Amino acid sequence: MSGLKRFILWDYPRAGWQYDLMVGLILVFIFLTPREWFRDQPRATSVVMVPSSQGSAFWIEPGLLEDLPDSERINRAAGMIQSKTGKKHQVTRVEPIFDSEQDIRGYMAFTTTP
Repeated sequence: MSGLKRFILWDYPRAGWQYDLMVGLILVFIFLTPREWFRDQPRATSVVMVPSSQGSAFWIEPGLLEDLPDSERINRAAGMIQSKTGKKHQVTRVEPIFDSEQDIRGYMAFTTTP
C-alpha cells in the first residue's frame, strides 16, 4: 500500500530510477496515445462561410473582433471576408454568438455581394 501511496503522491527522489520510470511512462503516454481517444479535431479556420437563406453568412472567431468597437467591426469583418474569398462583399451586420453562459463564442457577419 505504501508503494501505491508513493506512486500517487510522486514521492521519489529526483535522480532515482522510480522517478525516471514515471517520467518515461508519462512521455510514452503523451507521444503514443492515439488522437482518436481524445477526439482531437483540427480547428476550423478563423473565417468560415456558413449556409444562409439570405445572402451569405460568415462565422468569425471571437478573438479577431472582440476588442473592436461596434463601428469598426463591420469594416474589419469585410476586410477579412474579402481576403478569405477574394471577392468584395458588403457586410450588412455583425452579430455576436453567445453560449449558454453568455460568453461570446464567435461573430456572424451577414453579407451581400455588390
